[in-house]
Amino acid sequence: MKKTLRRLAPVALVLVALVTLSFMAKDGVTLRLRPQQGKTYTVTTKANMMTMMEVQGQTMNMSQSMETRQIFTAKEVTGTQSILETQIEAMKMTISQMGMKLEYDSEHPEKNSPMLAGQTKEIEAKLHQPTDITYDVLGKLVGDSIDASMNQLGVIIEMPENEVTVGSTWTNTTSQETSGMEFSADITYTVKAISRKSIDLTYTGKVNGNVADISGTYEGTASIDPQTGIMMSNSQKQNISMTISEQGMNIPMTIVGNTTVEVK
Repeated sequence: MKKTLRRLAPVALVLVALVTLSFMAKDGVTLRLRPQQGKTYTVTTKANMMTMMEVQGQTMNMSQSMETRQIFTAKEVTGTQSILETQIEAMKMTISQMGMKLEYDSEHPEKNSPMLAGQTKEIEAKLHQPTDITYDVLGKLVGDSIDASMNQLGVIIEMPENEVTVGSTWTNTTSQETSGMEFSADITYTVKAISRKSIDLTYTGKVNGNVADISGTYEGTASIDPQTGIMMSNSQKQNISMTISEQGMNIPMTIVGNTTVEVK
């Protein structure tokens, strides 16, 4: 009996491997946005950035860290679209420059630096303000009445119509306007692995703007839940260059950083 079991053990391992391989090598998976109706998801975004500026021949550096917590609830999910109610629950950031450390924490206002009052006024106006966003099943926004920079946060992306397999690629072009400046980004996604729990991607992107000579690149990894189409995790690196005009001077700037997003 023991001898038989010893022979069966490696056979069982081979069968398990074959089952796994047969799933991994399946023809493809069709990505569609299907969040669970009534469920509330929590999105935590953490970003760290370093800005380097050259002013009158001198180099100035500024570091900034930011953490945002947002929730969204799937109010209505049909075969053609999903209506999500989203709001920002909390935000905190720290800025270090020229020996100064400035802090902002929406949940602990006693820590806030008065010098940041002007910059955070717009943020505070949008905290705890429910907003409905509608997406179709491919993750495309329906309508144009939202501020994507404050509400979307990159956890829902436009997905291809056709099924994807390992090695599949697709490209999305997104645009955004902030303070009179328009930005666009072309991002190409590549499927690296497919399992029952996740579809793992790598991506690269290029950003351009209509003013300030903005250019830059993105690269990162992400995982999509194949059941809901929601991006459950995202890790990204950015490198952006621009030139701004201030009091008649052109100031070159370079921003490098990394961002992580987690959905629960």
